[in-house]
Amino acid sequence: MTTLAPALPQLRIGPHTVQPPVVLAPMAGITNAPFRTLCREFSGGKGLFVSEMITTRALVERNEKTLQLVHFDASETPRSIQLYGVDPATVGKAVRMIVDEDLADHIDLNFGCPVPKVTRKGGGSALPYKRPLLRAILREAVSGAGDLPVTIKMRKGIDDDHLTFLDAGRIAVEEGVTAVALHGRTTAQHYGGTADWDAIARLKEHVPEIPVLGNGDIWCADDALRMMRETGCDGVVVGRGCLGRPWLFADLVSAMEGRATRYAPTLREVANVMVRHATLLGEWIGDEARGVIDFRKHVAWYLKGFAVGSEMRKKLAVTSSLEELSSQLHALDLDQPWPEGADGPRGRTSGNNRVVLPDGWLKDPYDCAGVGADAELDTSGG
Repeated sequence: MTTLAPALPQLRIGPHTVQPPVVLAPMAGITNAPFRTLCREFSGGKGLFVSEMITTRALVERNEKTLQLVHFDASETPRSIQLYGVDPATVGKAVRMIVDEDLADHIDLNFGCPVPKVTRKGGGSALPYKRPLLRAILREAVSGAGDLPVTIKMRKGIDDDHLTFLDAGRIAVEEGVTAVALHGRTTAQHYGGTADWDAIARLKEHVPEIPVLGNGDIWCADDALRMMRETGCDGVVVGRGCLGRPWLFADLVSAMEGRATRYAPTLREVANVMVRHATLLGEWIGDEARGVIDFRKHVAWYLKGFAVGSEMRKKLAVTSSLEELSSQLHALDLDQPWPEGADGPRGRTSGNNRVVLPDGWLKDPYDCAGVGADAELDTSGG
């Protein structure tokens, strides 16, 4: 059943108004400039679209791949960068570089990534457990950002016995962070189970001074309305729900503006978006074949629920040119309507993973010895 939206307050991220209050979550290897372009086109330019995760060390050292990731199309406004870092000094340098070189209009800090290569060094969703380190990073970032708003994205905690989101939210307020986004899962859950929307409601009550955005299990526009209604959050952050479905942002805008219309493309319309996505990737990378190869990971997401045989799926997953991709797509029954049930979960759904942390990480939340610049990743994109 389609739910009509109540009148929604404007979401303010520093000087920027995000209306409707919808944010594209940073996703490694996904939310590059081409994908952001597609999502923004479907939304009519409404919402906030965040870059892939940018490692502060790689940015400061001017890593070639990283510099490409921080390039924004002229039509992108505000330009939003997500940074990952564990060393306050390096984070501060990266933020000042963004300001001095006018690389972005908004900075988000990653404290939500559960990937072992990040958490084993004390980064991502592991870091908020070390309260003084979190405070030091936020202080450096906010002081270096000047007029640029700084926000954070985080998880509930490492596991149910080591929850950090309420302390982290309070520290964020005290250090001048503009808004916080909470994914209602722990690191141990990764992407499994059900997101805890009650935690989002608790955080909203705990930090009424700043906007709280909710993240987790938004698979359709009506989920976003329900999250805001049930938690009182000020906006939503959408990640896996838009994989292979950038038109979800058209639905989100319609829902937030009180319209019942929802986008239900035929396979022909989906195929056209797929070719455009691959084309944009090739133009962005500067090589058609590499763009199509990079697009391969999106194929299964776009085709979810459609009647496409396993052999054709395999062929589509190894295409290496736009002509080949288009030819194979046009061999399908393109008149298929949008399949019932295709709006459900997509992307990674694994859960109950062992959390990989530095030795002794959980012994003392206030002991930050041994965490330094060597824990920084040297590449970006997750």
